[in-house]
Amino acid sequence: MAAVRQFVTGAGLLGRGLGIVMSSPRLLLLGLLPALLAGVLYTIALVVLIRFLPDISGWVTSFADDWSTFWRDTMEFLAGAGVLGLAVLLGILSFTAVTLLIGDPFYERISELVEDRFGGVPDAVEVGFWSALRRSLADAVRLLGISVLVGIPLFLLGFLPVVGQTVIPVLAGAIGGWLLALELTGVPFQRRGQRLRHRRVVLAKNVPLTLGFGAAVFVAFLIPLGAVFLMPAAIAGATLLSRRTLGHPIAITTTPSL
Repeated sequence: MAAVRQFVTGAGLLGRGLGIVMSSPRLLLLGLLPALLAGVLYTIALVVLIRFLPDISGWVTSFADDWSTFWRDTMEFLAGAGVLGLAVLLGILSFTAVTLLIGDPFYERISELVEDRFGGVPDAVEVGFWSALRRSLADAVRLLGISVLVGIPLFLLGFLPVVGQTVIPVLAGAIGGWLLALELTGVPFQRRGQRLRHRRVVLAKNVPLTLGFGAAVFVAFLIPLGAVFLMPAAIAGATLLSRRTLGHPIAITTTPSL
């Protein structure tokens, strides 16, 4: 029950982040600009994928060309669904990484304002723009690599009867949520002089809390345009998650001008 409560608390951090950004039009606008730009790019990519999805499905299931029409069409449908599902999974994870890179200064500012609202960060590390960008890019490449390595086996397992349509989507959501939490907490951890390896260790000590937050973000990002409009809330929620896992207060102590 303690793990369940932590999971629910983690999911609630996204709601708290949404409440923070909704109370400040400045925070909302700061986060929407890079997300909108990335959203346009990913929408174009999705349209192109859907346009060529029948051709891709036929190529993937070329081994079934000699099968009966029913089974060949069934395999093509499953292949198309699997390719689209894999694209959505990788799209969500890479969208976050790309958006964070595009909007690094914006999200740094959002996270900083949220930190100030809850008491700030003692001995915060000042990182120059180019240094922060290099670190963010390196972390993003690593996480994208992990996403691809995990996504391909999940794509193949999705063809299993029953399990592929029940267990695998849940597993994909859990793994995707974990990776999203790792990505989104990059800015607040970097402010404390900690890199990706430090985030993994800290978040691994708080698995239910982290999975709750990550799963909530993952599901929210599945909603059309959810990744665009909820990115500022996800950044604010990730800042709260970072503070909680690092033992910093998340009860309001100051109310800075936002």
